[in-house]
Amino acid sequence: MTNILRIPSLGGRFFLSLSISGRVGLCISIFWILIAIFGPWIAPYGATDFTDGPIFGPLTLAYPMGTDYLGRDLLSRVLLGARFSIGLALVATLLASTCGTLLALISTVIGGWFDEALSRLMDSLLILPSKILALLMVAIYGSSLPVLVLTAAVTYMPGAYRIARSQALGLNAMEYVMVSRLNSESRLYIACKDILPNMIHPMMADFGLRFVYNVLMLSSLSFLGLGVQPPDADWGSLVRENLSGLSTGAPAVLMPAIAIATLTIGANLFIDSLQARKRLGAGS
Repeated sequence: MTNILRIPSLGGRFFLSLSISGRVGLCISIFWILIAIFGPWIAPYGATDFTDGPIFGPLTLAYPMGTDYLGRDLLSRVLLGARFSIGLALVATLLASTCGTLLALISTVIGGWFDEALSRLMDSLLILPSKILALLMVAIYGSSLPVLVLTAAVTYMPGAYRIARSQALGLNAMEYVMVSRLNSESRLYIACKDILPNMIHPMMADFGLRFVYNVLMLSSLSFLGLGVQPPDADWGSLVRENLSGLSTGAPAVLMPAIAIATLTIGANLFIDSLQARKRLGAGS
């Protein structure tokens, strides 16, 4: 019973430790994550269901977000599109951050020519504009969901590697790591026990930023017609397919754009609050 009661209290203390903007950002982020998980079950209509609504209809009780260019319920389309906008970005960010962190740990503990070669390879990928690299990969391999995830992961993995390597190099020079080497501990032990646990907080903040970047990049690809393909749709493709309603101020154009904006703003507010909380903790 004590352990059960302790979990909410820990979550409550963490929530209260954030700034007001951080709490707002966390609530917005959790809201959209829940929508991505439960959206298919609460959507009034399916992804391809046609209704009797007008084309580019206004906000009504029957259609709270209006209707799209084919008269379909936009609320259902936004709820179903959250799976792709958030799910694909989340998986891609997990791959990018995990692979970048692991490669940084390996290069740090091995050092020498391996570290130099891997760092130069990552630098060569890092100098390429992310949008150009993504467009090149999608143009070559197509725009299937696995390709989109791998494209976003490869695009942002070099940045995660550079952040993780800078953290690992600083920790690798600490006294307790020297002691582990003197005690003849293995490289795997030093990487997993001495270095990695002290990199978690900076890498979590970096993870949040890269998640936002991936959401925006995947939405941009969909807006250009190179992302999620019909009959599926993410928020970027919803903006593109309803773009003809922009001249009349149709809600079908604004609502998916607002969804993208609120998700990215909420995630940024939460990340900024985490970084400020860390600085205050370090200062005290």
